[in-house]
Amino acid sequence: MKKTTQLLFVLVCLCLPMLVQAQKRDDSKYLAGAVPEIDGKVVFSKEFSIPGMSKDEIFERMQKWMQIRLKRNQNETSRIVYADKEKGQVVGIGEEWIVFSSTALALDRTRVQYQIGAFCQPETCELRIEKIRYTYGEGRDQEKYIAEEWITDEYALNKSQTKLVRGLAKWRRKTVDFADALCTEATDALSATSIEQIVAMNNDEEETKEESKQPAKAIVNAGPTVITTKREVTTPNEKAEQQPQTVAATPIVPAQPVTKAPNSNEYKETAPNLLPSDIIQIGSGKLVIVIGTDAFNMTMMTANAGGSLGKMSGKPVVYTFLTPEQNHEQIDQVETYSVRFYPNGKQEPSVILECKKLPSQEPMEGQPRMYIGEIVKAMVK
Repeated sequence: MKKTTQLLFVLVCLCLPMLVQAQKRDDSKYLAGAVPEIDGKVVFSKEFSIPGMSKDEIFERMQKWMQIRLKRNQNETSRIVYADKEKGQVVGIGEEWIVFSSTALALDRTRVQYQIGAFCQPETCELRIEKIRYTYGEGRDQEKYIAEEWITDEYALNKSQTKLVRGLAKWRRKTVDFADALCTEATDALSATSIEQIVAMNNDEEETKEESKQPAKAIVNAGPTVITTKREVTTPNEKAEQQPQTVAATPIVPAQPVTKAPNSNEYKETAPNLLPSDIIQIGSGKLVIVIGTDAFNMTMMTANAGGSLGKMSGKPVVYTFLTPEQNHEQIDQVETYSVRFYPNGKQEPSVILECKKLPSQEPMEGQPRMYIGEIVKAMVK
């Protein structure tokens, strides 16, 4: 019996490396572009569009969420260091632990320091996580690293950028997940029924975060997100004892552009067949497809593969192209939509085209998906 047990133990030891190798991790989420850089600095940024929400409310929500979130770190270092409601800016610094692995025998972790900022405007907000630093080890064995020389594509990926470099892989994975978690919490704060609900949500956060699964693609790198907030609606003759009704929020739609709602008074209607062909210049801006007219149930998506004006059977049309990985289910289900052209650096479109969808061919696998819209109304700024 003893020899059998010893034999089984040897077999397990021999097979263990093969079993580990068989369970290969899917690192596609953490490969090229997962750690964005701006002017050589690592800056995770996430854009939100919140139709109908004022700059002041967005600021107050982000300030309240950031205050609670940083307080969870339970140290004096983590705090809001700058807040300006008029400018719509709130900035905090944080210091907390990132755990790589934890067992009964060992705890592998690093302390991370970072700056987090929210930059608010009417109906839009940008969240940034930057100035990331690590302190690894304890006492005299402490080692200090900066994100720019530790988790970027240059250092943490192999030359072909197809694999994570062994040793740095855990740092890159956990940092991307950390930024992702902050963006998810900010999304919840912006979509909450009220500012008061943000407090309740953050009280529950510690209980649920360990159970949540990481998405296949990092939210922070999935493009801008449009948020529809939950609103409390009551009758005009509401009494103190009456309970308010709650209008349920529509699901958060990923990969949406941040845009400012256009003021119709600033636009002039133009006959569609008189539109100049160069009024849309993809190299100088972006095309945004807008589905729906209700600000609280509107879906926006950038035509990432571009687009242009043209004619079909003598009718003025606008062509828009989605990349193969873009979600297209919602636009497939509608007959009408609008297309907006946003010049670079502008929050309002210079051209708004109301369209009737025309038939188009199904693309070959891996090719951009084309939509053809007959222009029924054109507004130019």
